[in-house]
Amino acid sequence: MLKTIFKTVILPLLLYGAPVWLEATKYEYNRLKYIRVQRLTNIRMAKAFCTTSSEALCILTGMTPNIIKTEEAVKQYNIRKGKGSQTHLFDSKVELKNWPHPADTVKITEAKEYKEQTIQVYTNGSKNEHGVGSGVAIFVGKELVTQLKFKLDNRCSNNQA
Repeated sequence: MLKTIFKTVILPLLLYGAPVWLEATKYEYNRLKYIRVQRLTNIRMAKAFCTTSSEALCILTGMTPNIIKTEEAVKQYNIRKGKGSQTHLFDSKVELKNWPHPADTVKITEAKEYKEQTIQVYTNGSKNEHGVGSGVAIFVGKELVTQLKFKLDNRCSNNQA
């Protein structure tokens, strides 16, 4: 509940006018004041002691620090206003019915012929708060031949590593 309130009410207030006053956060005094707002909320969310560092509180609560959120908002503003590089692409929300199936979007382009009959393939599918992913490990005998990792996030962009 407190996390929702912070993200929907407090954070937009903190980010309002960020491109104008971001330079002020370069000074430690201003930075500490800005961090203090999130720190108080994070202490309540994590049910931690006041001696816990702000960085540790962000990790415990899963919240991105205000300074990073502010820099992100300023970069997005500059790109949208034409002040930044035009090479940036933004993810957009896609309705669930329009999500592509992973089998249709990910193509394995590497294929080799092996004369040995002991080919083993291991797969893994997992899900976390950022989306779903899968991995494949192919062994010929005891030698690892190929490792492929696929990640599909909630915004429907796929990456192959």
